[in-house]
Amino acid sequence: MKSRTLLALAVGAALLASGCTGTGGSAKGADAEAPDDPSKVTGTITVLTHRTDLVQDGTMKKYAAEFNRTYPRVKVEFDGITDYEGEVKIRMNTENYGDVLMIPGVIEKKDYPRFFASLGSRAERSEKYRFTDYTTVDGKVYGQSPLGAVPGFLYNKKVWRRAGVADWPTTPAEFLDDLKAIRAKTDAIPYYTNFKDMWPLTQWTQVNGSVSCDEQATTRLAEGNPWAEGADLRVADTLLHDIVREDLIEKDPTTTNWEASKPRIAKGEIATMWLGSWAVTQMRAAAKQAGTDPEDIGFMPFPAQKDGRFCAVALPDYNQAVNVHSEHKAAARAWIDWFTEKSGYAADNLTLSPLKSDPLPDVLRPYEEAGVRILDLDDTKGAQVKAIDNRSEVGINKPDYRQDLVDLARGATRGSLDDFLDGLAKKWTDTQKSLGS
Repeated sequence: MKSRTLLALAVGAALLASGCTGTGGSAKGADAEAPDDPSKVTGTITVLTHRTDLVQDGTMKKYAAEFNRTYPRVKVEFDGITDYEGEVKIRMNTENYGDVLMIPGVIEKKDYPRFFASLGSRAERSEKYRFTDYTTVDGKVYGQSPLGAVPGFLYNKKVWRRAGVADWPTTPAEFLDDLKAIRAKTDAIPYYTNFKDMWPLTQWTQVNGSVSCDEQATTRLAEGNPWAEGADLRVADTLLHDIVREDLIEKDPTTTNWEASKPRIAKGEIATMWLGSWAVTQMRAAAKQAGTDPEDIGFMPFPAQKDGRFCAVALPDYNQAVNVHSEHKAAARAWIDWFTEKSGYAADNLTLSPLKSDPLPDVLRPYEEAGVRILDLDDTKGAQVKAIDNRSEVGINKPDYRQDLVDLARGATRGSLDDFLDGLAKKWTDTQKSLGS
């Protein structure tokens, strides 16, 4: 199972927004206030979740049992949904979509007050929590992610050392040279695209902000050209193109397999993959099963520096919200607060805590030691970016254009990289103008 990150969420945004109309009504703008006395909070609440694995193996029940130590009069029931985006979108045409749910990517930000109860003001919550911008409408916050992730390259340390590479590359050119050394000195595939499963290609959009080291990177997407010379996405897409063009990938990208890639990188058959910090635990688990050392799985930032320092963006997973129609808002709010702050969910998954005061997880200790700057992106213009992306049909959070990019680089289609990226830029900027951006 793969973790859902912001970029994965955005894939759901490609679903037809018209499918979610909701009922809104007098509940619009309701607040789910934090309860003062846990002993007085009562009710049975249903939590909708995409983590079907944790529902099936009993992990969510264990969380609920711990929650009941503080809130003994609240019963928590879980509804694990495999096709989360598709099914919840349909449920949200009624008022019955649980008491707590992960906000589907299909819901436009401006509509959050129609569907969800406010958790409080951004001014207040942003002092304590990460990711508040992503669910803020008119100064109020409507959701909270219980964990976050940071993008980077997962790599097999042993393979990289065998190739004679000891330090993280600091430029795309150095990164390419390192992959060439791996090809020359080892039997490993230098870089694995996960082309066939498609969704891993969308992870490359998470480079945005890392090259420029700019917390306003999302605003620049809304107002500028993402593929201008030196822009983050142009740098990212150029590197992906060059990796493929230099034949530093698997023999046939159309035959890749995501699940099979986990033991392969653990065994050293694959050297490198661009994913996120959430994937480290999965690769290390695969290493244990394969009988190799989990510590061989390393994690490095994108090869670019600003003023001699690497940067990486912090991105939320699904945001939990309270159904605006819930009859047990106090209990639902209690669950969200407890799950975010007290459950240990982020630590259990070795992911980034939403609490700004918490230390980085162990998997990001190398980032901390290397002084990598973790950026909290301003998502004020996030809805605008989504509108431009949908209207332009570029699909920065869909796999299609990067599959086209890989095909171009490997010679399956004809054309130049500049023409390809300039074509994306024109569609994007033309749409900006049409929307008045």
